[in-house]
Amino acid sequence: MARAVRNIGRAGVAATALSAVDTAMWDVKARLLGCPLAGLLGRWREAVPVYGSGGFTSYDERQLGRQLAGWVGRDEIPRVKIKIGEDWGGNERRDLDRVAQARQVIGPDAELFVDANGAYRTGQAVRVAARLAEHGVTWFEEPVSSQDLAGLAAVRAQVRPDVAAGEYSWSLADSARLIAAGAVDCLQLDVTRCGGISFLAASALAAGASLDVSAHCAPNLHAQVGVGVPNLRHIEYFHDHQRIERMFSDGVMDPGGGMLRPDPGRHGLGMELRAADAEPFRRA
Repeated sequence: MARAVRNIGRAGVAATALSAVDTAMWDVKARLLGCPLAGLLGRWREAVPVYGSGGFTSYDERQLGRQLAGWVGRDEIPRVKIKIGEDWGGNERRDLDRVAQARQVIGPDAELFVDANGAYRTGQAVRVAARLAEHGVTWFEEPVSSQDLAGLAAVRAQVRPDVAAGEYSWSLADSARLIAAGAVDCLQLDVTRCGGISFLAASALAAGASLDVSAHCAPNLHAQVGVGVPNLRHIEYFHDHQRIERMFSDGVMDPGGGMLRPDPGRHGLGMELRAADAEPFRRA
């Protein structure tokens, strides 16, 4: 959490607020027109792939194993992501041990992703990536800081897993800089940060550079937008976000089989707040 907070300055706060307003207005427009947001924006497909995301460095072996087994076994999600980069890259041995455990739990066929949250130095990230490849890791998210465009590009040029970054892009210009620097194999975007439905514009920018995009967190919101994005690779089915969505809302999509399918019969974003369930958490 501390890493995320350091990435949010005044521009980030303003962009987040703008994104919330923009998304809410699109939701209202779709509801007034009596259609799902996916229908208003346009559908390119009926469902979008997701990957199970959590695997926090604070988890012990039992917690990590239970979460991964649930995604792959119970939900049949064929791709999962865990966190590495503990102690700002100061515990590589534990990072690699957790990757080995994850591979053992999910088996040889499921895809394995890792997220270092910018913890490593450039040379260190390259060294770690060589070991990750031994476990079939195909996605290396923020191996170095997303602000270090040269570092990301250097890592990308030397490693086998795809390098991903962009979740802290607050504007189209931020995404453009990542693309121009050759910093990513897949551009991450977050509709709650990058100006709302301008997610579509950033996706088109990536498509122009022959890049896929991946949606960061907020899975039920991103699914409504994602079905209209041809170069969307997948959506992050983030543990905490999906848990909160299920706690307080009806109309939450099921990730069974590794796909989210917006319901064409539900209007707007498709979710309805259960006010009574949220009331105990209200703060004046």
